[in-house]
Amino acid sequence: QASFDHAVRTLVSNLWKGVKATPMAECRINRRTAWYSENQRYRDPLLTFKQMMAAYDGLDRLGMIEETGRGYYNRSTGEGKVTRFVARDELLERLLELDGHPAISLAADTPGETIILRDKVDGFKVDVDYVDTATTEEYRHNLAQINACFLRHWCDLEVQDSELPNLIKRISADSSREPIDYSKRTLVRIFSNGSFKEGGRFYRGWWQNVPSEYRQYITIDEKRTAEVDFSQLNPHLLYIANYKELGSEDAYDRVLDGEHRDIVKQAFNAMVQASSVLTRCPDGIDIAEADIGWVDLRDKIVAAHKPISDLFFKGIGNKLQYQDSCIAEHVMLQFTAWDAPALPVHDSFMVHHGYAETGDIEEIMRRAFFEVTGDHISKVDTEILSWSYRKDAQQDEQSDSIGMDRLLSADQDVSAWRARHDLYYESRR
Repeated sequence: QASFDHAVRTLVSNLWKGVKATPMAECRINRRTAWYSENQRYRDPLLTFKQMMAAYDGLDRLGMIEETGRGYYNRSTGEGKVTRFVARDELLERLLELDGHPAISLAADTPGETIILRDKVDGFKVDVDYVDTATTEEYRHNLAQINACFLRHWCDLEVQDSELPNLIKRISADSSREPIDYSKRTLVRIFSNGSFKEGGRFYRGWWQNVPSEYRQYITIDEKRTAEVDFSQLNPHLLYIANYKELGSEDAYDRVLDGEHRDIVKQAFNAMVQASSVLTRCPDGIDIAEADIGWVDLRDKIVAAHKPISDLFFKGIGNKLQYQDSCIAEHVMLQFTAWDAPALPVHDSFMVHHGYAETGDIEEIMRRAFFEVTGDHISKVDTEILSWSYRKDAQQDEQSDSIGMDRLLSADQDVSAWRARHDLYYESRR
């Protein structure tokens, strides 16, 4: 009975999260029996196959849910997809009428394993078990502190109501991007290739699914933010590993005389990640606008970086990721000590704008880089983000004479954002 009740709660909680996501998200359920018993480290012990299927089929028979995609699993190839479903009208209406918000009401749910190890098994990436050591326990302890700090604060996306349809359209058009689920307020750390010295980056925070052009609207405790990243991080790490100096010229601009920097950066990182010479352009890199063939671009990158040319195509990208993940951990722990979130987005961080204006974030990032690598990084890029539609309010930020009409009308522009904030602060009283 306890397992059945837990299964119902899990399904309905996931549906509630899906309804409140931007855009509304499909839910997933694994219908493969073995999934519930294999690798217990990553499984909820109260979720059992028999009770989960009973709860799912019961909701289906009651007309509460609708299956949007049937899952399958091919035993011979190990390939498959999980079943997807959404709430139907009656349940959808009830979920929309619920008081609160899943990101707040379900925040106290017991988290699963946060230190994840992946490896290739029969050619497929899977989560694998491991024996805990002092190192993995330290990783888990540090991440628990960071996540606890995140949960003590409210991070949100202040997008105008009129702009929400465009954001939804933008996310829906990108098949690689998940909906923004505000209940995903904490991180996991994922290591690669069966090694705790490869990968290790931090994932699953809702802000990591925000398209780059909308990150300017991320707020922390209602305040605007700054985005700060390490300039040319991978080139710096590679040159340091080879005891060479990167020099003052931009690592990517030096390839095509300062043109098409983003394409060069993508190609550079793909060449570092690859374990053999790339004879064709990797998927996801559009070199058409650069008016250059892949082989020519590849060779120009190698020629521009002769001091580290022997490090391309050696598959060391995951080792570099481990280094940058350790740097990120140092940065987030320092901010946690100040009880301030530093939200990671790959090799950049979103922080309260004040830490950028004072230079604190740059100093912390430089110190973290030195502690991990033993060397200095020449450049940290800082962008203090601002809302274009909040310009007048920002100019009056230090003034005591901000009109009440302006404040009220501003909140009406971002009513979804304001509603979530009000729920959060009411829950803290």
